Amino acid sequence: MRNINIFIISILLGICTFILLSVFFEVNAAADALNFIISIADKISEHIGRSNAKKYAARLKRKNIVNDNNAVITKYNVFVESVIADFGWYLNIESFTSLIIILFFVCIVAFTMLANSIAISFLMTVSVITALFTYLSIHSRILRMRHAEAIAYAEDAICPIAREGVLVAIKKVMETDEYINKSIRPHFLEFIDNCELRGYSFAQAMTILNQRLGSRFDNFAKKAIVFEYNERKGMADIFLDIIDENAAIRNVNLKKEEAFRKMDRDFVLKTVIIAAFFIYALSVEDFRNFMLFTFQGKLINAICLNIICVSFAAGQILQRPLELKHKISKKRKPKSRKPV
Repeated sequence: MRNINIFIISILLGICTFILLSVFFEVNAAADALNFIISIADKISEHIGRSNAKKYAARLKRKNIVNDNNAVITKYNVFVESVIADFGWYLNIESFTSLIIILFFVCIVAFTMLANSIAISFLMTVSVITALFTYLSIHSRILRMRHAEAIAYAEDAICPIAREGVLVAIKKVMETDEYINKSIRPHFLEFIDNCELRGYSFAQAMTILNQRLGSRFDNFAKKAIVFEYNERKGMADIFLDIIDENAAIRNVNLKKEEAFRKMDRDFVLKTVIIAAFFIYALSVEDFRNFMLFTFQGKLINAICLNIICVSFAAGQILQRPLELKHKISKKRKPKSRKPV
């Protein structure tokens, strides 16, 4: 006890001496320390930015040369790109990965201080990262479905009056806020301005609109360009197929959502039952001491938490909305025969 008192008194005397010297020599230690920390953070962020820029350029070069759809890194890049696009973040894959790595090490340090074990802290960090990716996947899917549904409703409103011209039909539909969602409305306004004010051809303006709205709009954009430059009597009926496709996709997605919602509800219910049984079992003193205060018990808890998070994440991966992609078949050129 005496040693502790002497230690506390020494610290207090040191702090008082430091404050007196700072006042006497007019040294602003707090501001200098803050500026030092900020300068270090700026240098680290600048270094990370340069490194991410190099990795971004290398990834683009590698993407143009190698196309491996089965690689884990490629699937990760596709997932992150879709999440960034759906949330509208101003990030690239390398910046997102850097943030995940920083979060990973912060969680490792925090959990190590709590659990006093690197192995347990690693498992708990994996659970946190898995839960984060699951959350991003769920909300990304919801945003993608809302975006696709907004495009489908816009197509359903434009297609029946497209025989008067696609541009005229879009302008008529844009007169009210009922049919085109506010999330995609600026893109259609940009399309009208490109055609009437900026001097773009119809094909160029429609291509830009297709790029803004994504692959869900491919079918309409292709048919609109064909109709604009090859308009003939009765040709407007090609747009009616789009309405039928939207209705079919909407029906299938509705059934899928009901099935997957039931699957998620069953999973959560089973998890709650297991958690309730575990909490009840903690009333036994020996079991409580083993599961909460021993390394083996903490390790079992961390492994079980990982299993729950990974299982739920695996179920979410299957829950993707149906999207029809229209691919143009490329005709093979006949091989030239060598003269005998």
